[in-house]
Amino acid sequence: MRLVERSDALTSFHGCALVPTMGALHEGHASLIRRAAAVPDGRPTVATIFVNPTQFGPREDFAKYPRTLEADLRLAEAAGADAVFLPDVATIYPGGLDTARREADAWTLPAIATEPRLEDAARPGHFGGVCQVVARLFELCKPATAHFGQKDYQQLRVITEMVRCGGGRWGSLRISADPTVREPDGLAMSSRNRYLSAERRDTALGVYRALQMAMSAQRPATAEALMHETLEQHGFEVDYAVVRDAHTLMPVTGLETPCRALVAARLPEVRLIDNMAMPVWR
Repeated sequence: MRLVERSDALTSFHGCALVPTMGALHEGHASLIRRAAAVPDGRPTVATIFVNPTQFGPREDFAKYPRTLEADLRLAEAAGADAVFLPDVATIYPGGLDTARREADAWTLPAIATEPRLEDAARPGHFGGVCQVVARLFELCKPATAHFGQKDYQQLRVITEMVRCGGGRWGSLRISADPTVREPDGLAMSSRNRYLSAERRDTALGVYRALQMAMSAQRPATAEALMHETLEQHGFEVDYAVVRDAHTLMPVTGLETPCRALVAARLPEVRLIDNMAMPVWR
């Protein structure tokens, strides 16, 4: 496996299957890398590790976001990565970080990044930074496919729409939506799970339990009420717990629409997000 730190060393990896990450890798990332490496067409698999400052708000955890490079490299290699791209801030943002922050704030976003009032409302400016860094990684790596997990479902939809609306900016790039990987108890794998104490693990499972309760409901409004009740019983502060159109993430307007239940909720030490496809109601 090659370590690549300069963008001019990426040429031989153009046309790759790309797995963008912020590091602190876990089995969910390994699953993305394995899926990227499994495509039988000989293309290289490239993972990127870059903790992107422009997608963190002023009161968020950029400074303490876990950085575990040596373990990350071992995991990436074991999962089948041919290369790991480790850019610095100057490579991603050659105009400087202050300029990059202003550009992120002014980024033209697809409607799904601004209208659902989910992560876009809870984390103002977040998707401007996400689109900015992902677009830059696409420009540098020139991938044929890029793999993103469904756990960050709105992010996945935002990036998919950014590429669709890009007018061929990244060629025929295809976004692969790969399944959420869960712990045996159902907790969605996340780099931020390491913030949880042993005592908080059962509390954190309230997110998964809320989604399971939603699955048992007969209507979207009932599902939302059950999720809120379950989260509050587990001591969460709820940012949102909603059922939305799986494509647009807007409120459901009719039955027989593919839907997604989405949750974001806070404990004192961590904010957790998760989602689950809902059965089609009739």
